Amino acid sequence: MIVIEVNRTANESNSSIMRRFSKRVQSSGMVRKVKALKSRVRAQSHYKVKKAALNRLTKLVDRERLKKLGKIATNVGYQKTH
Repeated sequence: MIVIEVNRTANESNSSIMRRFSKRVQSSGMVRKVKALKSRVRAQSHYKVKKAALNRLTKLVDRERLKKLGKIATNVGYQKTH
């Protein structure tokens, strides 16, 4: 983390100190880094990726079995209307 320090000079108002501080923070790029970390999405673990793939495969096998048995229609979807 970057440490930003602003010292008060003689006869300087609080608003000018705040203005100098905020300019230094903006120029350091700290706000951009923090916002990027805030919206960062964590990568899934190997276990979760594997589990999701296995779930997809079991659903696919079940769907194919139901199609063969005629329990679900094979051509469900878009129908042309004139």
